[in-house]
Order: sequence, then C-alpha cells, then structure tokens
Amino acid sequence: MDDLGLRQVKRATYPAYKPSGVEWLGDLPKHWEVRRLKYAASINDEALPGTTDPDYEFNYVDIGNVDAINGIVAREPYRFEDAPSRARRIVHHGDTIVSTVRTYLRAIASIREPDGHLIVSTGFAVVRPRGIDPQYLSYSLRSPYFVETIVSRSTGVSYPAINASEVSTIAVTVPSAEEQGTIASFLDRETGRIDALIAKKQRQIELLQEKRAALTSHAVTKGLDPNVKMKDSGIEWLGQIPEHWEVWLLKRVCCISYGMGGELDRTLSQGVPILSLPNVTINGTLSLDEVPLAELPEDMKPLLLLRRGDLLFNWRNGSADHLGKTAYFALDGEYTHVSFLLRLRFDPNRHDSRYYYRLLNGFRATGFFASSKAGVNNTFNQSELNNLWVIVPPHKEQVEIADFLGREAIRIDRLVLKIEQSVVALREYRTALISAAVMGKIDVRERLKG
Repeated sequence: MDDLGLRQVKRATYPAYKPSGVEWLGDLPKHWEVRRLKYAASINDEALPGTTDPDYEFNYVDIGNVDAINGIVAREPYRFEDAPSRARRIVHHGDTIVSTVRTYLRAIASIREPDGHLIVSTGFAVVRPRGIDPQYLSYSLRSPYFVETIVSRSTGVSYPAINASEVSTIAVTVPSAEEQGTIASFLDRETGRIDALIAKKQRQIELLQEKRAALTSHAVTKGLDPNVKMKDSGIEWLGQIPEHWEVWLLKRVCCISYGMGGELDRTLSQGVPILSLPNVTINGTLSLDEVPLAELPEDMKPLLLLRRGDLLFNWRNGSADHLGKTAYFALDGEYTHVSFLLRLRFDPNRHDSRYYYRLLNGFRATGFFASSKAGVNNTFNQSELNNLWVIVPPHKEQVEIADFLGREAIRIDRLVLKIEQSVVALREYRTALISAAVMGKIDVRERLKG
C-alpha cells in the first residue's frame, strides 16, 4: 500500500500480524478475519416490481449522481411511470451502493438516513450488511483495495462492467464487532475533518475566481485610473464608462467569420489541426488534448488559417454556461477552426485583441450571452455578434489593461494551483487513511481518544 498521507499520521501498529491469504491485502492483525463479501452482506435484496403504482413518487440516483469522494451528490424526482427502466433498486439506511457498470468512475456511496423514498439504478449493487457494522463495511467497500479489485475484474473496454455475483466474491476484512465500530467512528471523525478542510480550500478557490472576475469586469469597463471622469455609455446594460472611451458595434472593431463546416473526420492522419468546441475550455483557454485533422486546400488557407491574436468565440452550444466562451489564439504552426467557433480578427495597430478577449469572457461570466434574447436557444451567431455593443478604450489603454489582467491572471492562477494541489494531497491522505484503517495497517483504538 502507498504510504502517501500516512507519513502525516503517527504510526501505531498492531502487536502481531498474520498473512491474509489475499495478495492485495497483505498481512492483517492476527485476530482479524477475512471473508468473502457474500458472507458479510447480501446484495440486491429489494427492487420495485413492474406492477408498482404509476403515480408512486421517489428520488432517483443514477451512476452519474455519485462522486467517488463525496458519495451521492444529486437526486432526481420521478413518478414510476416516467422513470427510466433502470430505476429499480430499493435502498435503506446502512446500505452501500457499488457501481457495477462504468466501474472506472469508482461510484460507491454509503446510504445514511435517506430522505424520502430513494431508488437507485440497476447499475449499482446494493450491499446490505449482515452481522457486520454497516459503516465499517461501507468504508471497506470504498477502500482502494476493494475499488481497484472491482475495476481490475471488470470486462469491456468502452463500458466496463462486473456482475454483482462477482462482486460478492471479493474479500473484506472483519475485525471484532467492537473494533469495527471503533474504526468506523475514527474514520467518521477524521474524514469529516479532512472534508471540512477541503471545503474550506474549495471556497478559497471560488473567492479567488470571483476576485479575478471582478478585477476583469472593472478593468474592461472602468479602466485602471480610479480618478478618471465617467460618462453614461448610452447603453443601459453597459452603464457608465470613462469619459474619453467610446462604445462601438463589434463589427466596427474586428472582422468576424465562420470556420469550416461539415462533420469532423477523426480518422485522418494528415492535414491541418482543426480546433472545435471541446478545445475551448470554460475558462477561455485552449486545450489541445484532442485535436483532429482536416483537409484544407491550399487556396482556402488564406481564408481559414488562424493567426496569432485571433479570438475564437463559441456561438453555439447545448450548455448556457459555455455559450460565449472565447479563446485567445497564440499557437505556432497552422491551425483552422470549425464553423461553431466564430473567428474574430483585429487590426493590431488599432486594437489589442487581448483586451476584447477579457471583455467577451467578462460578458459571458455575467450570463449576458445566455440571458440575451439571442441566447434563448443557446446561440449567439455572427449577425448577433456583429451588432454587439462593446466598450472601446484608446489603443494604449487596451494594451495597459490587457497587460495588467494578464499579470493578475497569472498571480491568481498560481494561488489557485497551489490550493488545488493541497486539495489533491488531502484527498490522497483521506484515501490512504481509510485504506490503512480497514486493512489493519494502523491501530486506531487509542487514536480515537485523541
């Protein structure tokens, strides 16, 4: 077992160990037992019959509603008549649900005092403890040993799955009844502390992102001089702007054009990389994790190849959160783009596209594109973008604002990255602690008193 995280825990081991007989478990405390899950719990005891009242109401949990760390994160209300056919498994307090499909998601959750009638997908195995502490068993089922055993025994490439009967053959550790309760209480306390710290750090990230958004909004609409004289922009939703700034339609500032149409051929081995919707992240950066190729005739390259300083505007997307996200293109080499990304090209002698990159993403962050009349259908096309009112500072100030926001973005991103790394470390520590406790690598009986 990886010792990551346990270096932070004062090691208190048991006085004597014995071989478990299971390779992944290694040695166990001498007085512990090892049982196959089917001898410690039953699986899939109850299900809604097909004759259930069509008006029966319940809360439904699917695979996608379960997070590997946080357990059940969402529920969907349904009437039986309208529910998916897989909404059948009945769960009760003390059960643990274990995903048997798409097992790479590691969707496992403890059921504690469920509110209302809770039904889960047939894609879960509902594990009900028999003669073993429910919370101890739940931690055992969420330990890396058990989870990775499920993943390794799953079959199928794109949709890996495992039978509930196969899950029942996986071994679990069984301390004494008193010790099971002690370990569960210890892990409740310690994981609660860790989760609270993670939540605090995630809030810090949210506050930094809010600060970044506020800095951007102020800089692109009010400028950097706190003493500048203001005037009414003449556009209600823009409000006041510096007196010497102007408001223009975007079509006066840049040339806007669509990219290549048609379906992407992801089998091509030669061609020009083509940027599509997934390549523009929610933060307005370019992701190059997967960039297909496109055949681009030489005579079309002057029209369709991107240039450094171009902006790519997402004008059509199924999610309102992504509508209007804009990326700044600064890559070397030849690239083109799909028609669902509008290209905005600026005269660099008159306009700094980095300023407009911040401005458009600022508009998106406020929900402007999604809430506008054009955005009702999650579109904001070329005609609508051409006629968008934008704030136009003098070129020198555009450069100053872009430079300032670039520096601030780097500073805030570094802080966010540092906090994110600490969150990853805390989650690894949480996992390691659960593993160590349920595998008997640490004796928590005295630690619970601490």
